[in-house]
Amino acid sequence: MFRRDMPGLFNRASCLFEAVATPRRSRSTARKRRHHIPYNILYNLDMLDLKPVEFRGSALDDLRAFPLAARREAGHQLDQVQRGQAPDDWKPMNTVGRGVREIRIRDASGAFRIIYLAKLADVVYVLHCFQKKSPKTSKADIDLAAKRYRDVLKEQGQ
Repeated sequence: MFRRDMPGLFNRASCLFEAVATPRRSRSTARKRRHHIPYNILYNLDMLDLKPVEFRGSALDDLRAFPLAARREAGHQLDQVQRGQAPDDWKPMNTVGRGVREIRIRDASGAFRIIYLAKLADVVYVLHCFQKKSPKTSKADIDLAAKRYRDVLKEQGQ
């Protein structure tokens, strides 16, 4: 447990904070200020290793065509991928290529998918974004993502 009268560093919510020491006060003053602890934010640890996102083909325009709520959720999920974490709801897409994953987003206006690759280099490649209209992913969507995957591999020289 952190005590207010002891300065030092501690980690809370992935940020480093420096507790500012306050002089000892009487118990009545301490009760009034119990929840007021001044902090100086030194730096955010989560922002140190973000992978850049590269959208292939029309993936960015397709993502911008999503409804607002689905776009926000997609942004949150891609942010997690940038930080090296797994999205909340995903599945591997081995039919497209090795290391390719699909982010699944469910919204009141339908189901949306983002197919991405995060295994190569230090970049997250978004291969394809689309709204799913049937229970099974259409062959056209898989073929388009596979073509973009092959293009990325050619650029990487693999």
